[in-house]
Amino acid sequence: MDLIIANSLSKRFGGIVALDRVEFSARAGEVHALLGENGAGKSTFIQILSGALRHDDGAILLDGQDYRPADPDAARARGIAAVFQELSLIPDLTVEQNIWFRQEPLTSFGTANRSEIRRRTLELFAKYHFPTLRPDLEVSRLSLAERQIVEIAKALAKQPRVLILDEATSALPAREAEWLLRLTRQLAAQGLLVIFISHRMAEVRAVADRLTIFRNGRTIAMHESSAVGDAEIVSQMIGRNLGRLYPERISTATGRVALKVSSFSSGNRLKNVEFDLLEGEVLGVGGLQGHGQRELFQALFGASKATGSIELWGKPAAISSPRAALTGRDGIALVPEDRRGQGLLLAKSVRENLTLAVIRRFTENGLLNGRKEAALVGEMVDFLRIKTRTPEQLAGTLSGGNQQKVIFGKMLLTEARVLLLYDPTRGVDVGTKGEIFQLMRDLAAKGYAILFHSSDMEELVHVADRVLVMRNGRVAATLAGERISEEGILSAAILESEAA
Repeated sequence: MDLIIANSLSKRFGGIVALDRVEFSARAGEVHALLGENGAGKSTFIQILSGALRHDDGAILLDGQDYRPADPDAARARGIAAVFQELSLIPDLTVEQNIWFRQEPLTSFGTANRSEIRRRTLELFAKYHFPTLRPDLEVSRLSLAERQIVEIAKALAKQPRVLILDEATSALPAREAEWLLRLTRQLAAQGLLVIFISHRMAEVRAVADRLTIFRNGRTIAMHESSAVGDAEIVSQMIGRNLGRLYPERISTATGRVALKVSSFSSGNRLKNVEFDLLEGEVLGVGGLQGHGQRELFQALFGASKATGSIELWGKPAAISSPRAALTGRDGIALVPEDRRGQGLLLAKSVRENLTLAVIRRFTENGLLNGRKEAALVGEMVDFLRIKTRTPEQLAGTLSGGNQQKVIFGKMLLTEARVLLLYDPTRGVDVGTKGEIFQLMRDLAAKGYAILFHSSDMEELVHVADRVLVMRNGRVAATLAGERISEEGILSAAILESEAA
C-alpha cells in the first residue's frame, strides 16, 4: 500500500503555475527518486509535503488519511522530515544544540539537560555511523559539508517515517556522499520512505527503487528504476534529447600567463602552492575534499589572509580583500561554493544582484542611470537565459539553476578576466550543467582564464585542459592530456609517489 498519494496537486504563485495537477505515489520501505530540471516543481512539491507551503488544489493522502499540514511542525508530527539543499541551522549554536533544537530533553528545573543531549547525540551518531563530528563545536565553525551532515542528523533525530533528501549529497565529499547513499538504503530497509532528489544519475541508480519525473510543474512519468535507461530519463526531464553534456574540448590556451601563484600559503591548510594559469585555459583543481581547495579559492579572492605572491597579467597584485580582487579587466571574480549564503542577496531582485558589484558603472553625479542599468541587465538575462518573470523578481524565488546563472552574470559584469569557479554545477540540473560547461569553453575561447574546482571528478576529466591535484594543502601533481582521468586524479590525491 502506498504511504503517500498526491492527486491532481496544484500550486500557483500569482500568475505562475508551479504545480499543475501533479500525480505522485510512494511506498514505505522504498527509495523514491524525484527527478526534473531546476524549476520543474520538485522544490514546491517537497515544500508542500514538509509543511512549508500549502497546496491550492488537489489532495494528499498519508496512510490513507487527508494530509494538509499547516506548518513544518505539523508535518513533523505526522512523521515527515526534510533535509533541504539550503541549510536551516543556527550558526551560533553548537552541533548538538542544533540537532535537538526545540526538542531538548529537560532537567527537573526546566533547563536543557546537557548531559542527556550529549548522550543522545553520540547515540545518534553511533547508530547511523555518522562521520566524525564534535557535538560541542559551533556550527559557524563548520564547513558546508559538515553543516549538511548536521542537517541530516537533525532530521533523523525526529525519528521520521518519511525522510526527504533534497540534493543532500551535493555539498558532501566523495566519502561522505557514499556514506549517505549507504544510509539511504539502510533507512529504506528499516521501513522508511526516502524521497531522494539528486541531479547525479549515478546516485539515483545506486539507491532508487522507483523514480518520478517532473517537467514544467507536471508529472511526466513514473518508472521502476531498473526498467528505464539514462537517455530516456534525461529526455523526459528536459523534453528533448540532451545531446552532448560536455562540449568538445578544443584548447584555446595561449602562452600568456594570466595568473601566476608562487609560494602561496594560508593558515595551516594551504602550503607553498605554485602554479600558472594561462589565458584561454580552463585549469581544474581536484583531489580529495578538505585538502586546501576551498582555502586556495578564498585566498586568491582576498577572502582570507595569505602569504606568497600573485601576478595578474604579468604584474604583481596585492589582493587583500574581495574588493581589491575586483579591479576591472585585470581583476579576479569568484563563483562561490554556497550560492545562497555567499553569492546572492536572496531578498533583493535579480537586477540588484546582477549589478550590486558594479553599481558605480550606472551612477552619474550621484544618481543611478536606470535606463543604462536596465539595458545591461536585460542583455545579461537574455545571454544566460535566466528564467525570471521580470528582473525585479526576488533572487530567492528562483530555482537553483537560475540562481547560479545570476551569480555568473554578476561575475561577468565585473569584466574580470580571471574567473574562479568553485563547484559551479553543485545542485543544478543536467540541462543547466551543459549550459555552464559550454559557457566556460566559450569564455576561455574569448581569452578568459578559468580556475575550476569540482567535487565531481568526471567534470574535471571532461572540461579541464589541465588538472592540479591537491593533497595536504599542496599541489601534489599537475595532470594533462591522457593523464587526466578519474584514476589519475585519485592516484595523485592519495599516493605519495605521484607527487610532482
